[in-house]
This record gives sequence, structure tokens and C-alpha cells, in this order.
Amino acid sequence: MMTTSPDQALLANTPLANKPLAQTLAALKELASTPLSSATAMPKDMYVSADIYQLERERLFQREWICAGRSDEIPNTGDYMSFDLCDQPLILVRGAGGDIHAMSNICRHRMMRLVDGKGNTRKFTCPYHAWTYDIAGNLVAAPYMDQTDCFDKKAISLPQVRCDQFEGWIYVSLNPDIAPVAEMLAPLTEITAPYAQAHYITIFNEQHEWDCNWKCLTENFMESYHLPVAHKATVGAHYVVKDTSFDQRGVFEHFTYQLFTKSDGAPVGNAHPDNKTLTGKWRNISVMPTVFPAHMYVLAPDHLWYLCLQPVGRGKVSIKYGAAVPPEVLNAQPDKAAFIAKTKAFLDIVQVEDRGVVEGIYQGALSPLGSPGPLSWLERENHEFTQYLARRLCD
Repeated sequence: MMTTSPDQALLANTPLANKPLAQTLAALKELASTPLSSATAMPKDMYVSADIYQLERERLFQREWICAGRSDEIPNTGDYMSFDLCDQPLILVRGAGGDIHAMSNICRHRMMRLVDGKGNTRKFTCPYHAWTYDIAGNLVAAPYMDQTDCFDKKAISLPQVRCDQFEGWIYVSLNPDIAPVAEMLAPLTEITAPYAQAHYITIFNEQHEWDCNWKCLTENFMESYHLPVAHKATVGAHYVVKDTSFDQRGVFEHFTYQLFTKSDGAPVGNAHPDNKTLTGKWRNISVMPTVFPAHMYVLAPDHLWYLCLQPVGRGKVSIKYGAAVPPEVLNAQPDKAAFIAKTKAFLDIVQVEDRGVVEGIYQGALSPLGSPGPLSWLERENHEFTQYLARRLCD
């Protein structure tokens, strides 16, 4: 029987081998069926293959719920923010009834983009020919169209897409048949409900692009194995490794999460004295969920730090990065602006630490001799992410 040498195996696992998509997906599917104790990281082509990138856009980002941010970013009637989901520009707007809805950000005349950024308005006017829509998306004005026989103002509106609010988050999807977010994440809600995260107050958010595959960052955020090393000067300094725990109910279809604790002397991660909802050990426990495919956050008793990702290429990721805090934490600050600035400065340092790691991982995936190694028990969520990807990408 012919055997493969270690060197041959390494080289067979490089993008230089130009393996077909089917072979990469077969390897992914086989890995997903492997127990964690025998599992490795994903095949490197999962990070560098153009075919995998296109398949992910089609089957994940164009079909799943994608987090666009926090509901309190647009708190008032007429508040809006633009959000691009894959190739579809969207407007998220707070309607007259208080609900948030999502609609196309493209004029129905000559397909001009309508708005960018955030604001408050009673109408959206196209900057090209001044076609104007109300905040529900109905066309209300279109100059000089009185001699056009095929024009009917009442029949023209901005297409709507699915939009759900859930525990303070805004999710959108291009899939009209997808189940509600609350239904899909019901088992997670049982864990997060005592934190009342819907009431956390956004203190900042901003947009970044990093030079790595989006999954490098997703996998980095979802595991705490690297905290004592990569973040030894920041969030890893008071992390209690032995107290890390995972849900024993099994593998969930739409998310994964872990629980971890901070020591009593930690500067962040513990409940404020005015917090009356968390009791006992839960005053020191943080929940770290990843909502598939690319929304991850740390829900701590005293803060909420999150990332919302979208790939903009196989080697580049768009990141919405932000934080929120419970009302009792913000209300207790004598100088709220100084507190927010200090919190952001701390999390900015953590982001810099993570950027160096995940961009380095991507460079490793591009290298001829880079190869995936065995996973630790602390990387259980990484294996569950592999299983999710296998469910969505493998026929």
C-alpha cells in the first residue's frame, strides 16, 4: 500500500496544489465529523481559496442573518444608517411605529445610491434626479415624469429585506424565508437573559478593514486559549483558564458560546454594585457567543464588546467594532466622556493585539509549509464553527 510522506502531505495542503473545490469541501466534511479530541484546525484552502470565498458569500452572507449593529444607534423616528450586505446597499431606519426596517439603498430610477452614513430624516431624496421616498420606502415625488406613460408613482417603492431586532441587536438577511432570529437563538437567550443586554448603552462603534480572511478573526475571537498569551497585558491578565466552560447540551445549529470568569481584582468583567439582576458566581462570569456566521461578542456584567464581520475579499475583512455598557455602569460615572474614552482606549489596545495575531495567521495560511495542527479543549467553539461551515457549504 502506497503511503504519503509528511513532506508530501504538507505540500498537498498548500494552495499551490490548486486542489478543486470538491476536494477541500470533502476534507472539511470529514473534519467536521471528527471528535474534538482528534480534530485539527480547518484545511488551509478554507482561508485562501477564491472558490471557497465565493461559496461563502452565496451560502452564508447572502442567506443567513447578518448583524448590522445595535438598535440604540438609531433610537428615534426617522433615524437611519446605511449598511452594505454583500453587494446590496441597505438603509436601516426607525419607522413611525418604533420598529426598525431595512430597505434597498438604491433609487428605483437610474439605480443611484441614496444615502451614506447615519442621520435623521423624513424623506430620502436621490442626489441624482431628486426622486424622493418616505421613511417607509414609498415614492412620494419624482420631478418631470408627467409625460412618461409607463410611470406610476404609487407602484414604485424601495424593496424591503428581512430585518429583526433581538436583545438590542439589529439583524438583516437577504433570505426572505429565513426563520426569525429569536427562534433560532432561543437556547442562547436562556443564558444571556439575566444580563439584560438589550438595555446596554452603546458608547462607541467604528468601521475597520484588516488584511486577513474573515474566518481568521472569527476563530480568534471565539476562543479564549490565546488570552493569557496574546492579551497578557490586557484582557488576559485576570482570565481564569480552569473556569472556562461550555454548554453540555450539545452542538447548536446557529451559534456557539463559552463562559469564562474574571478574578475579583480584575479592573473589568465584574458586576457593578448597583447591578441587582446577576447573583452569586454570575457576577463574575462573561458569556462569549458567536452567532454564525460572523457576529461575535463578549457579554460581561459590566460591558459588551462586539465585532460584526463581512468578507470583502478572501484576504480582507470589514469589521464593525463597538462597545456598550449597562445603564448602572454609565450612570455611576462622574465624567461619562472620560470613562468612555478610557474604555475605548483599552479595547483599542486589545484590537491591535488581535490584529497582529490574525493577520499573522493569514500569512501562515498562505505559506507553502503552513499546516493546520491539533485543537485544544479550549478551542471547542472553533470545531463547532467547522461543523457549521460543513453544514452550510458541503452538499
